Amino acid sequence: MKLWAWDKKNLPSITHAIRAAVAATASVMIARLVQMPEAYWAAIATLIVIQSTFGATLTLSIGRIVATAVGASVGALEANYFKANLVAFAVAIFLVGLLPIAFRLEKTAYRYASITLTIIVLIPRSGAPWIIALHRFLEVSVGIIVALAVVALWPEHQRPSPTSIAE
Repeated sequence: MKLWAWDKKNLPSITHAIRAAVAATASVMIARLVQMPEAYWAAIATLIVIQSTFGATLTLSIGRIVATAVGASVGALEANYFKANLVAFAVAIFLVGLLPIAFRLEKTAYRYASITLTIIVLIPRSGAPWIIALHRFLEVSVGIIVALAVVALWPEHQRPSPTSIAE
């Protein structure tokens, strides 16, 4: 049984995989160059938002950046004033859950904000919560900017849809 055979219709998937690899690697390199403490978050952000088109990548990027800013801010406040208090953590996660309503964002924004908040609050670190939150926001921002740049500078060639061929 053959698992994979060359077919021209696989080319967009191969191109996307190469672009994603280049973008994720560039994100880590840039984050390390400016000595970000957890440079891997730049690569993760890149891989989360990179899509086949610039428009799709931009849409995801906006939601991700807003959610990360909110999650980092709420996480820094909570970690600064309540440490790792689980009741305060639960309240903060609930309040961040209102994010999609307040900003009219997709529900994925809630997940991103909650993940950021959780990382800031529950992972023990010696640094000040505001510094940890700022680093997290900057690492994610680098990843998003690199993804947007790669998609803008290296667009994927879209196959014509069956409806456009019929016209």
